[in-house]
Amino acid sequence: MTPNVYLFFKGDCFEAMTLYAHALGGTVESVFRNKDAARPEDRMPGGDNLVMNMIVRIGDMRMMGSDNSGDMYQAPQGFRVQIEAPSLDHFERLHDALGKGARRVEMPTGETFWADRFAMFTDRFGTPWMLNFTGSKAP
Repeated sequence: MTPNVYLFFKGDCFEAMTLYAHALGGTVESVFRNKDAARPEDRMPGGDNLVMNMIVRIGDMRMMGSDNSGDMYQAPQGFRVQIEAPSLDHFERLHDALGKGARRVEMPTGETFWADRFAMFTDRFGTPWMLNFTGSKAP
């Protein structure tokens, strides 16, 4: 059993999940949009291009996402998507891709007592991230 992440967006799911697939070396497995619903009553509130479900495969993990209508959307809280980068170069590439235009930087990129590089931010789509490269500080 492998836990998966399911993220909700306020109308920009396709853009966000496509970026995540690219940045994390994954692939888009499927996109099911509002217009794809077989019956009108199966649609969610909003336009044809809202994403009802999108799946990105990243290694053995599936990251899934969906748009929510404005009145149903709630900003994420109480969690972060955590990535352990295998190298400093990989950390920098991830940070550049995911952190560009960040809404908030909770902890700027820097060295900590547990990692050669660490950063904590909320990306421009509202997803909270925690990036880590342990490097020379591995136990």
